[in-house]
Amino acid sequence: MNFDSAFDRLIGHERGYVNDPNDPGGETNWGISKRSYPDLDIAALTREDAKAIYLKDFWLPVQGESLPASIAYQLFDFAVNSGIDTAIRYFQRALGVADDGHFGSYSKAIAAKTSESDMVMGLCAERLDFMTRLRNWPNHGKGWARRIAGQLRYGVQDTD
Repeated sequence: MNFDSAFDRLIGHERGYVNDPNDPGGETNWGISKRSYPDLDIAALTREDAKAIYLKDFWLPVQGESLPASIAYQLFDFAVNSGIDTAIRYFQRALGVADDGHFGSYSKAIAAKTSESDMVMGLCAERLDFMTRLRNWPNHGKGWARRIAGQLRYGVQDTD
């Protein structure tokens, strides 16, 4: 999967401007939060501005282009939703390797030996388990669970 396809999929989950007091990200636009980008004018952020941020700060760090399409999008979406280190650590847990947050040569070698469907299911399971333990689960859990269900559906499409 290339970045443009991954971004188009992702942006379907990210609404326009939102300032929900129950969201720990605070003021958000296109999924980009004021908490993560305190110097940005979030309200004025364009879709193209957001796309550039997603490429530089999320897709490239999770090495999306070097992963099978089925897992590239999964890891990218998890990183956007919960942070890069968290996404990588839980992907490593799904692979059964040490969850040090560094997707290095050993993690890559294990991923190369693991079926794509096993990676997708394992990562979604780890992600859901992680999300249910968040303090905001009572407020946002239903939406997060639906998002992960959607990820499983994409996994079915992407691992044909």
